[in-house]
Amino acid sequence: MISLLQLAAALVVAQAPATPAPPQGAPAAPPPTSAQPPQAQPNLGVPPPVAPQGTTPARTLEIREALRLAGERNYDLKAAAARLKQVEQNYWKAWSYYLPQITLGGTYTHNGETSTLPFLIPQSPAPGQPPGPVTGSVIEIPILAANQWQGTIDGSQVLFAPSLWFAIQAASRGEDSARQATENARRSILFGAAQAFYGTASLRQLALVSDRLLEIAQRAEKDARVRYQAGTVAKVALIRAEIDRARAEQDVLRARNAYYSARYSLAQLIDEPADFEVIDPPEPPLPPDLSKLEDAAVRDRPDVQSLRSALDVAVATKKSVVGNYFPTLAAFGHYQDANVAGLTGAQLWSIGLSAQWKIFDGGLREANVRQADAAVREAEANLASGETKARLDVRQALLDLESAKANAVKAKEQRDLAAENQRLVDVSFRAGSATAVEQADATTQLRNAEVAQATEMLNAQLAAVRLLQAAGHDIR
Repeated sequence: MISLLQLAAALVVAQAPATPAPPQGAPAAPPPTSAQPPQAQPNLGVPPPVAPQGTTPARTLEIREALRLAGERNYDLKAAAARLKQVEQNYWKAWSYYLPQITLGGTYTHNGETSTLPFLIPQSPAPGQPPGPVTGSVIEIPILAANQWQGTIDGSQVLFAPSLWFAIQAASRGEDSARQATENARRSILFGAAQAFYGTASLRQLALVSDRLLEIAQRAEKDARVRYQAGTVAKVALIRAEIDRARAEQDVLRARNAYYSARYSLAQLIDEPADFEVIDPPEPPLPPDLSKLEDAAVRDRPDVQSLRSALDVAVATKKSVVGNYFPTLAAFGHYQDANVAGLTGAQLWSIGLSAQWKIFDGGLREANVRQADAAVREAEANLASGETKARLDVRQALLDLESAKANAVKAKEQRDLAAENQRLVDVSFRAGSATAVEQADATTQLRNAEVAQATEMLNAQLAAVRLLQAAGHDIR
């Protein structure tokens, strides 16, 4: 992701007069000579930042499309969504302790020896006959069969467990907090994409400014050459014009490379090939009433909402800890079936209730309660700090926006004055009433004013974007 410092550095580099080394593979510019006409200058080795008139670039990219792609393809956002999916399972894990538990079991055993138990079934004497020796039939009850299997079904259901109730509530609030944290990450990524787009568009405008200034320098060099050949100016005027033209060519290369670098970063952010031209975005839409942004920030910002949910988690967790003082009650059932009846029969079932109440656990519950109470106080302090920070962020963003707008207005005014001054000096130079030094100074002032205007316009746009982010609004 391209950062604000990178954007500012790119603009500063575009404004610096130092001469960079030519890129590898690019033809080196020859030294300026009076015998070389302007049209014979070599190509700078890079394509123009904007498609020439009458042609169509590979494709264009608008800010809405860039934001859509960032929301769909950004890898950081995909990772945040995956983390949210993991946290969501904690809620179902908490429910799993309260929902019915059913277990199926089965065993099969092959025994090397069998064992039976003889059992006499007595025969009743005939009516009227005196009792005599006990007689009857003997059956063999299998105790240990050669092949023995048994199947069981066990089920249980918690009926009364206050600690589990509040644990489920805490898991639900934790899911809300994680969802809001993910939304905050999504907004940060989208606002970062918006800032990168505005910065890329500003660098594109700066590249266009450099192209225009190069045209002015080439025209001034042509006029100086004509006047030198006519003998109306000294050779120093032509050399000065050639130096200005060479510097303008370097500025073009520097501005184009800065634009390409920003475009590569934007392409990486939205996971797209860098074969697009950005379309100048509109000004960030601000709400009509800026006085309500502080309250909106406290209410709507996802990071503040996440802190609010974190407080709910802490409170619910404390209630769950207190719930451990109460007894728990559960119902259970058991059913089994086997191929060997044994003494109890082949089938057996039972149902019942179980209760458990821990009277003393060595002070563990008391320590947990104190720990949970401290966690509640920590969450309350974090929420208060988050709300205060949200308000301060909005106030600072409003101040930055006011300053940036004022600077942008003054930068435009200075640019217009510099453009008019350059035009008048250029006319005077052609008429012979202005020197080459005055013409070069006027061109330099125009160049600095153009760069300053582009920089201040970018600062104003970024200040508006930061205000929307601080207030909890979405970028569109």
